[in-house]
Amino acid sequence: MSAALRHQLVTPEAYLASELKSPAKHEYVGGAVYAMAGAKNIHHIIAGNIFLSLGTRLRGKKCRLFNSDTKVRVRFPNHVRFYYPDVQVVCQPNPVDESFQDQPNVIVEVLSESTRRTDEGEKLDAYLTIPSLETYLLVDSTNKEVVVQQRDNTGFKRAVFVGDEGVIPLACLGFDLPLVEIYEGVQLPALEVVETE
Repeated sequence: MSAALRHQLVTPEAYLASELKSPAKHEYVGGAVYAMAGAKNIHHIIAGNIFLSLGTRLRGKKCRLFNSDTKVRVRFPNHVRFYYPDVQVVCQPNPVDESFQDQPNVIVEVLSESTRRTDEGEKLDAYLTIPSLETYLLVDSTNKEVVVQQRDNTGFKRAVFVGDEGVIPLACLGFDLPLVEIYEGVQLPALEVVETE
């Protein structure tokens, strides 16, 4: 997210109506509206790979897959937020005439320089309050690494999966997601080498 577009607070209803007509996407946090930054091709390739892998496995099942054009609504006691996850799986979707989802089971964010801090902080804290959420994936776009927050009987547990051999269990959906599929055809940026004297 970038700086707030307006200083005055906007109602959720006004935000949703405006967003349907806007050529650019904006996120909404408690009345403040934020323009979303653009993403690099590597971000889109990774998100596309995840969408394809999940979509293939979900074919014929009741859960639905949504891309980054569908918002998720996060409700707090004193305010509401709307974010655009890169990918979300929803097993009890909202009506088709709405532009957001309330009950995602899996949320995926592909990390980039401009979004990493928000995805690992503000959005992590917000998403983990969603009662239906079972898994939150933070997918790195600079190396083959996925940080996974998965719910168990005691709350969310953090796990890290790396490399071509990594396989993420998605028990809530009944299948696994291999990292080799997430990063298929992805040319990762060369790591900067710092020389020491």
